[in-house]
Amino acid sequence: MSLATVRLKRLGARDLEKALAKAEQYRALNEPEEAESICRDVLDESPDDQHALRTLGLALTDRFAVEWRGVFDEAVATFRKLTSPYERVYYAGVAWERCAKAQIAQNQAHNAAHSLEKALECFEEAERLGAKDTPDPVLRWNRCVRMLDRHPELVDASAGPRSHEFQHGD
Repeated sequence: MSLATVRLKRLGARDLEKALAKAEQYRALNEPEEAESICRDVLDESPDDQHALRTLGLALTDRFAVEWRGVFDEAVATFRKLTSPYERVYYAGVAWERCAKAQIAQNQAHNAAHSLEKALECFEEAERLGAKDTPDPVLRWNRCVRMLDRHPELVDASAGPRSHEFQHGD
């Protein structure tokens, strides 16, 4: 076998839900690239599969701690493909929040402050759009506020002069 001729195989009629369950297992094991690969296989067979899109987007955000710059735009674009307006805005908020966490770790207070502002906007909109008994947007909102409490430099950065040099994607 020559590695130069190796090609991807398609899942075909195999059980896509079982494949997605494996992707979620890999996410739980903190192996987002494996989860991402499985989701891409499922999406090759079923491009609008909402479970695969959510899981792929989340797997991409799982990589932010290591490489958010090249992955953020793809995660947000993936979440935009979700059919539910609530899920589109909620998961966009998750992407912004996780991006902020990565930026905090890299001492990028201005970028992190901007990302948290975007996350809060998304979670506020998700709360408005979602079912009234859904706690998720409130829980995420509160997590963002707690990040601000733990990192007062972010509040200072957001009060300073605005720059258009925020770094989120490529």
